[in-house]
Amino acid sequence: MLSALVISPAMKLLMISGDRSLAQGKKGAFYNTLEELRRHFERVVIICPPIGNSKLKIVNYFDNVEVHPSPWPLVFQPLWILREGSRIIRVENSKLPAFGQAGARPEKIENWFMTVHEYPPFYNGIGARLLWQKIKVPYLLEVFHVPGYPRSANLKEILYKKLTGAFIGYDTAKTSAVRVMNEDMGDFLEKAGVPRKKIKLIPAIYIDFDVFRPVNLIKEYDLIFIGRLESNKGVDLLLKAIEFSIFNLKFSIKCLIVGEGLLKEELKLKIKNLKLQDNVLLHGFAKDSREISELMNKSKILVMPSYNEGGPRVVVEALACGVPVLASRVGIVPNLLKNGLGCEIIDWKAEDIAKKAQALLGDPVRYGEFSKNGPKIAAQFERRAAIRNYAEELHKIGQNRTN
Repeated sequence: MLSALVISPAMKLLMISGDRSLAQGKKGAFYNTLEELRRHFERVVIICPPIGNSKLKIVNYFDNVEVHPSPWPLVFQPLWILREGSRIIRVENSKLPAFGQAGARPEKIENWFMTVHEYPPFYNGIGARLLWQKIKVPYLLEVFHVPGYPRSANLKEILYKKLTGAFIGYDTAKTSAVRVMNEDMGDFLEKAGVPRKKIKLIPAIYIDFDVFRPVNLIKEYDLIFIGRLESNKGVDLLLKAIEFSIFNLKFSIKCLIVGEGLLKEELKLKIKNLKLQDNVLLHGFAKDSREISELMNKSKILVMPSYNEGGPRVVVEALACGVPVLASRVGIVPNLLKNGLGCEIIDWKAEDIAKKAQALLGDPVRYGEFSKNGPKIAAQFERRAAIRNYAEELHKIGQNRTN
């Protein structure tokens, strides 16, 4: 039985996602979101990219969530979305011919709505467009993050930013709406040709305050970084800031880096070459949200020097734990500053990061104000209320669709 929180009328949700974590059995942020979101839908089905060379294995969660990873190479993901999406919906709607059978025709599918998490190289959006053309399932495109915006970390991101600007008009032409999670992204899409009336600002950060809250633990680290070890996250910039702090400001800092990614081995080498082994610890992947919360509560400041981001969620999680944040001007960060002290903007310069970290760590009064105000800022992202708002918006868009 589903919870009484289910929104009426019942709707079935097809989610086209690039997140492989559920297919891999990981219970991270996506799992935590679905634990609550699924209460508002009769059924939730997720189509995601392949997780290896294994054959298709449908993974079930809770009582109404299915995950369908592709058995095909990633280059064929649009075709997999078309094939599997058609099969799932047409089997559910048995009055229609199954995919590939004689008599199959484009028809609007009742009680199904689709969300599509889109980003370069656009295989999710292309697959959704193909599926819409085949069976007219209405959908919401979710654009949280454009690589290279507002700042590019490498040549690839410069190219992706240009491609997004050129492709987004086609990508959004048949959508019922386009979801963004901050005003800046909405402005970017409008300039790229997306009609303002289609752009919906719907927050996409959901915080469980039973997990992320201030805990009286010994502070073992001055700084903590949490995220994928990829070029856009600015981890190399963080290492330079720590080096500048130690050798230029003569201010010793201990930093914990939590996460995995392509840059892990390169970071190990840089830490060794910069002689920062006593100052920087690579923790690896955190097993769940509770471990992340514990590590945050053992740290004095979260540093988030990303060049481009969608949220980032980790900033709000830190604030909820009463951990002050130094973050670059990306995603929702500028909006968080409107609610008072708790977060401070850093430039993409090692010197600026080092000096602001030193200043905050050396000012107990100001640090205390940041720490006390953090949970108040994070309160607007309370998990159940924020997810219910998302579900209500999906139902509203689904009921009022015109495509």
